Amino acid sequence: MTENGAARALLSDQIRNRLTDEIASGALAPGSALDEQQLAARFGASRTPVREALRQLAATGLVEVRPRRGVTVAQMTPQRVMDMFETMAEIEAACVRLATYRITPLERSRLLDLHEASKSLVARGDVDAYDGFNQDFHETIYRATHNAFMTELALTLRARLHAFRRTQLRQGDRVVRSYDEHDAVLVAIAQGDGDAAARLMRAHMLNASAAFGRFIAGSALD
Repeated sequence: MTENGAARALLSDQIRNRLTDEIASGALAPGSALDEQQLAARFGASRTPVREALRQLAATGLVEVRPRRGVTVAQMTPQRVMDMFETMAEIEAACVRLATYRITPLERSRLLDLHEASKSLVARGDVDAYDGFNQDFHETIYRATHNAFMTELALTLRARLHAFRRTQLRQGDRVVRSYDEHDAVLVAIAQGDGDAAARLMRAHMLNASAAFGRFIAGSALD
């Protein structure tokens, strides 16, 4: 990728993240129109990174692209999001149970390295960086199942839920608690206790759901 291409990709990520937070918090209400030209002016960007950001949001279901109607924020109720978190909790629990028994030494080492590296992100409260780490951490567990279909399913649902998983990290001391919950999961994996790992991962996801629920209480999502 050229230097200009890399800069455009970084800008599109920044625009996507900003719009993600605004949609998840209800600042951009369902049905709101997202005009490329207006967004480009708002973010001081060309329409290319804006178009890419909207494409990524459409892929996760946060916005809808309709002929002659342009791009609008998708309808999403709090109950729908909570249902998604509950489903994700069960899928992640199944993934970590299987991964506990199938994880390779190299994969385990990567998980530990990721977890150790995240400590500094937690210390400085860098939610954006921690969000990126969090994605790598969970996806490493999915792949450690060595079950391609389960991995594909988990990745697909994670993509749909990512905006809300990202937003819940901004609630109170959620980043600190997330780190501690990851630590407990890693201990269970190291002990070869798949049932404990699954139970802890399910609780981790339900805690994220509860944090998101607190974040959107009284918001415009409904």
